[in-house]
Amino acid sequence: MKYQLIIFLLLIIGCKKPLPIVIKTLESATESIVFIAGYDEGENSYYKNAKNYFEAQKIKVIDNLFSIDEIINYLNKDATKMYDDIHIVSHSNSWLGMSLKIKKNGERITFKSLTKAKDKKTLNTVSKVINSKSRIIFHSCGLGENKELLQALKQVFTNEIAPKIIASSFFNVFGGRYAGHYLAKPYYGHYPTAESPGPIALSKEFKTAYPKTKINWLKALKTRKETTLGEVYSYKFNIPIDWEFTFDTVSEIPKLKDREAIMDWVSESPEMAEIIYNLKIPIEKYRWRSKIKGNTLYIKGKTTVLCVLEPILEENDATEYKTTMFNDKSLYQIL
Repeated sequence: MKYQLIIFLLLIIGCKKPLPIVIKTLESATESIVFIAGYDEGENSYYKNAKNYFEAQKIKVIDNLFSIDEIINYLNKDATKMYDDIHIVSHSNSWLGMSLKIKKNGERITFKSLTKAKDKKTLNTVSKVINSKSRIIFHSCGLGENKELLQALKQVFTNEIAPKIIASSFFNVFGGRYAGHYLAKPYYGHYPTAESPGPIALSKEFKTAYPKTKINWLKALKTRKETTLGEVYSYKFNIPIDWEFTFDTVSEIPKLKDREAIMDWVSESPEMAEIIYNLKIPIEKYRWRSKIKGNTLYIKGKTTVLCVLEPILEENDATEYKTTMFNDKSLYQIL
């Protein structure tokens, strides 16, 4: 039996229609550059908002390179130019790693894929464009939680001199109503796609999952965008899983009559069970479907992720978002 796994993720963040933004000046740097390493889909405007934000800072923006290999090649073109700050904007999440690819049209970056590329020496090395003060700043949601991946990224950007690698454990929000860029603390819930138990039941699940957090979960789940400064709000996105299993004969194909039978079959497979485990979303939180065509079994699972965002405000001033200073260890992981 042969099988193929395909996982897609559409991560929606940012305002649908960017409103006038308040720009806070970034920390000064003698030479900085920004790589907008992705493109928006549908009504999502995350990358567009990020580009507008950095252009307002009068920083050079490159928006047509979507892999770490392309970024390194670009930096290496002019070996006489040294950068203090190199910003890389790319979606990231706790389940599938970064949207940033290893190479053009290649795999997305995870610790495993990046380590493999480095071991096989398929990535170019950084030339002398890094100085002792250089900082590689990743604007990638939650990336700061993954110290293992951050360390691997540091090795990729290290030649004779190691730069600082900086990323936040929080969500990056660009193009907000009251700030051009701020960070927010995320809280997660899940349900089988198209099978929501309703906001009241979901708010109770959030309260159980985060018993010490003082948030009006019902209000947050019903609030889909910023209406007042610092207000907690939410958005949702789907994670689909598609499996294809090809058998030698039709008689070998298991008869999976219902959702429970599918979950049992997935759980009994070490390979599939490992994938579900790594996604860290309970198997019962997916909507499961199966279909047989010829001698191929198709299994589809889809979960809806509810993300509640709590903007991080200044400790002594609840009327201001906390300034995103990249040396602030309360906001950023610094390696």
